[in-house]
Amino acid sequence: MQDRPEGLDDVDLAAALADGWGLRVGASTYLPVGFGAYHWSVTDHDGRCWFVTVDDLAAGPEPADATCAALGRALATAVALHHDAGLEFVVAPVLGRAGEPLRRLDARYAVSVFPAVDGTAGRFGPHRPQDVPEVLELLARLHAATPAAAGTVAPADLAVPGRAGLVAALRDLDRPWTGGPFAEPARRLLADRAARVAGLLAEVDRLVARVAAAGADWVVTHGEPHPGNLMRTAAGLRLVDWDTVRLGPPERDLWFLAGGDDGGADALTGYAAATGRPVNPDALALYRLRWTVADIAGFVADFRRPHGEGQDSAAAFGYLSGYLA
Repeated sequence: MQDRPEGLDDVDLAAALADGWGLRVGASTYLPVGFGAYHWSVTDHDGRCWFVTVDDLAAGPEPADATCAALGRALATAVALHHDAGLEFVVAPVLGRAGEPLRRLDARYAVSVFPAVDGTAGRFGPHRPQDVPEVLELLARLHAATPAAAGTVAPADLAVPGRAGLVAALRDLDRPWTGGPFAEPARRLLADRAARVAGLLAEVDRLVARVAAAGADWVVTHGEPHPGNLMRTAAGLRLVDWDTVRLGPPERDLWFLAGGDDGGADALTGYAAATGRPVNPDALALYRLRWTVADIAGFVADFRRPHGEGQDSAAAFGYLSGYLA
C-alpha cells in the first residue's frame, strides 16, 4: 500500500510490538509494497530484522471481529505448515508472548510479525516459464501436507467474496454514489458494463455448481501463489502472504500456472502424474474467473464506502477500469 494506515502511527506500532512480542524497536521503515495490507521493516535493539504487517480489519465485507478471527486462523495454519509439516518454504509468522500469531491493535487494525527474508520478490503477473516446474513441485508438497493443517485450516468458500455487495451495486446504478472522489466515476463505469458483469456472475455460478458436483478431495491451498508472493533466496523459493490459506480444490492454486504459451498446461499434466490428482478444467476456469469478479466486487465496495484521493484509491480505480474495459 502506498498510503499509510489512517489513525495508526509508528509509536502505536512500536508499543504493540513491545507488548505483544517483547520487541524493542530500534528503527522502523514503512514499506509501500503490496496491495491490501500495510508493511514495515523493523530492526530491534539487538540488531535483528523483522517484517511487520498491519491488516485493516474494516476493509472487507465481513465484520472486523470475523475478519480478525479468520486471519488468526490462517496465520496459525501457516505456523503448523512450517513447524509441524516441516515445509521450509512457508514463511510463517512469529508467535507472540501469548502464543498467538496475531495481535489486535484496536477496533480496526491487527498486527503480525514475520522473520525478515533475504531474497528477491517477484512481481504480480504470470510465472516465468522456467519457474513453473519448481513452483508446481512446491505446491505439490503443500497440498500433500494437508493432514498437518487439519486442526487449523478453514474451508474455502467457492462463492465470490463480496458477491452480495456487487449485486446490490448493480441494483443501485440509477442514483449518484457519494463515497468519495471515485464513487461517481466507478458508478458510471459499472453502469456501462452492467450486463457484462451480470454475465460474469452467472458464469461463476454455473462453474461453482459443476465443481461442487465433481466432489473431489480438497487440500490445503495457499490461494494466491503468484510471483509477487514468491521470494527467491539462496536456500530456494519461499512463499509469503498466508492470509488466504484455506482448504479447497487444488486448482485454487494451480490456475495461476495453467494455460497460455508458458508450458503451464504440460506442467499440470506432470502435477497430476506426481500427485495422483487429476486436474479439473472447470475448477481452473472457476478460479481464474472468480479472481476477476472478486476484484471487481472489492473495488466497487471500496468506492461505495467513504474514501479519499490517495494513491491507493487511484490505483484501485485503474485496476477496476482495466477489468471493465
